[in-house]
Amino acid sequence: MSGGVDSSVAAALLAEQGHDVIGLSMQLYDQSEGQTAFGSCCSLDDLHDARRVAAAIDIPHYVLNFERHFHEQVITNFVQEYSSGRTPLPCAHCNSDLKFATLAERARGFGADAVATGHYARVEREEASGRVLLKRGVDTAKDQSYFLFSLTQDQLACAVFPVGDRPKDEVRDYARRRGLPVANKPDSQEICFIPDNDYRSFVDARLEDARLEPSGSFDRGDRRSASLQASGAIVDEQGRVLGTHAGIHRFTVGQRKGLGLATHALSRQSGEAAKAEPMYVLALRPADRQVVVGPRSSLERTTLTASGVNWIVPRPAAPLRVHAQIRHRHAAAPATVRAFDGARAERAVERAEIVFDAPQIAITPGQAVVFYDGDTVVGGGWID
Repeated sequence: MSGGVDSSVAAALLAEQGHDVIGLSMQLYDQSEGQTAFGSCCSLDDLHDARRVAAAIDIPHYVLNFERHFHEQVITNFVQEYSSGRTPLPCAHCNSDLKFATLAERARGFGADAVATGHYARVEREEASGRVLLKRGVDTAKDQSYFLFSLTQDQLACAVFPVGDRPKDEVRDYARRRGLPVANKPDSQEICFIPDNDYRSFVDARLEDARLEPSGSFDRGDRRSASLQASGAIVDEQGRVLGTHAGIHRFTVGQRKGLGLATHALSRQSGEAAKAEPMYVLALRPADRQVVVGPRSSLERTTLTASGVNWIVPRPAAPLRVHAQIRHRHAAAPATVRAFDGARAERAVERAEIVFDAPQIAITPGQAVVFYDGDTVVGGGWID
């Protein structure tokens, strides 16, 4: 129970159906010094809202301290990914590595058979095989199956998504009818642990901490962290220097704003007639501290490779036709996915190649690519 309307309604629906429900909320940061907010959720007010909802629907409520787990599994990964020239997806790590792993273990300590959340997704058991399928939520505008692609069969088997079969408006209407105190609470839009949605300052501070403390959390080296914060060059596709930057972690593939370059700089540098053409980040080169920029057309790609692939359906022995989604708000596009021959069984080394029928814009390392067959999640992995 995050204190938002979705998880509150999920708890209320299960209680109304006669289930024995226990409300659990995660404390994700140190509150000992009076801090009351941590980004856009997980604040003291949110924990208080969750407790008020639990009281309203007459279920017990507990707050579990996941501060260490959250730092190790989500925040450290977030900083390391940006410092490596990749764009992280913390919500997916939080869901698989924290909520449906650590939380499931804690739930078993309560004697619980399942873990329910307010995600807009669905799970169904395939009768013939006994396999658990993950499906999109019926509200396509709110669907969150993209963030759940890495759930294992064991995790899916104990997952329950009570609001996944109804639209958001109906969820809020139910909350109002039940008199839940969060019925009109706004949805959170930002990364939950980033104050003011300023991820650059957040990463700056943690890279500096790692540089100053050799025994700190980031195991990629103080010297490397310090160098990543240093300025570097912004170059075009031919390697010509167009400007400077203050750290590659401040950029992501597909970015247009904040480059500090004139829109016609590429045309001028190449000797062509001056022509206003917006520039976008095409690639990040951490070893050289370079940000590569170019026109939008250069962002188009038809292929990508992914690692850490998790197959929710049986691993395909032959190329498989799917619709592949490369960002949360990206429209899944027709593609063929091929699991790498000879890949070992461990999830960490499982890889795949995805070939799209048509070019896609801004395929971004560090984000997830998720494969769909209709509304069923086939699997997914992390874009290399």
